[in-house]
Formats: sequence, C-alpha cells, structure tokens
Amino acid sequence: MSEQIERRVTLEREGVAELEEKKSVFIGRAKPISTEEEAQNYLKEIRAKFPDARHHVWAYRLQGDVVMRCSDDGEPQGTGGVPVLDVLKKSGVSNAMVVVTRYFGGILLGAGGLVRCYSKAAMLAVREAHAVTLEKCRIWEAVCSYPDYNRLLAELPKFGAEAQKPEFSALVTVRFTVRADQEEALLFRLREMTGGTVAPKPVGELFLPIAPEN
Repeated sequence: MSEQIERRVTLEREGVAELEEKKSVFIGRAKPISTEEEAQNYLKEIRAKFPDARHHVWAYRLQGDVVMRCSDDGEPQGTGGVPVLDVLKKSGVSNAMVVVTRYFGGILLGAGGLVRCYSKAAMLAVREAHAVTLEKCRIWEAVCSYPDYNRLLAELPKFGAEAQKPEFSALVTVRFTVRADQEEALLFRLREMTGGTVAPKPVGELFLPIAPEN
C-alpha cells in the first residue's frame, strides 16, 4: 500500500487589498512565510513603511495549527487579531501571514464593525495572494556511469521528475525530485534499465505545487 501524500495549502505570492468604512481605511496584506522570524520581519517592514497608521493588526499560521499567533495591536480585544486568524484557518491556508493596517477616520465603528472590516480586508488580501496546494516530494540521489546518466536523463521526464545540476567525476552524481504518485514506478524503471546498478537513495524533501489533473 502506498503511503498517504502529505499536502498543505499556502499562498502563492504577496497580496494587497484595501477597503474603506466610515472614513477608516483598512489595507490588508497577505504573504507566504516559513518561520516566525520571517513573520516578525514582515511586520517590522510594514510598520516602518506606514508609521502614521493607527493600527497594524496581524495574524500568522505555521504548519497547520502547530504555531498560531495574532494581535489586536491596540484595537478592542478580539476585534482584530482573532478575526484575521480565523480567515487563515477557515481558508485552510498555512505558512502565511496577514497584516491589516488601519488609518482611523475619526468615526468609531463598534466591535461588530471592526470584526467585519478586519475580516473582510484579510479575506480580500488572501484572495489576492492566491491560495495554492503543495504536496511533499522526496529528493533522490543516484550515482551512475556516464552512459547510465544519459539514459537516466531521458527517463526522468517520462515520470514528471526534475533533475538538479549533476556532479561529474569518475561517476556521475545526480539528484532529482519526483512526486509521490510517480516515485515507485520511476525507481522500478531505473533499477530495471540498469540491471540494479543504479540504486537511488532519499536525501531530502520539499513541497511542490500540486500536479494539475489531466
């Protein structure tokens, strides 16, 4: 039985969206991140760029629900950070951060109004950043002769695998990435065509955008 393919949803790029409510302007920014350090650096960048804004409400989510943080940044408790975090959770997006910058327009919006505005700004920013599904793939390393290397290069594309830059010496060392659903078939083919002399070993993992369905 093949193992279950691990997938996650994150953002493809940075997205920005803006809305206005009773003269208050809410600017949402959503961005993919990998660590808490990246999240804090992104927040510092926005604070430095817009120092005159009244609030910079933020939330981020890493590795699913393993790490989640949020802040109202001076707004009434529960009216900013939690609604923004809820947008990330409900959209299924992980390894991502949203910062909503507010320029106060002089008219109080009330708790309900703040929740609606922060939620909407976050949602629009996430939409602009475009959610993308990734799947975990293994990186394999193979050591082979020069003739087998040429044959290996010809086979990899047939299984959707991608080779990295090889290392040449007496033999050739090449690393390649293949999706989980093609892994077993490719490894079998490499053993078959080289009489078992090429035996790739796993050396790492990475997440790649999910392969489109035919």
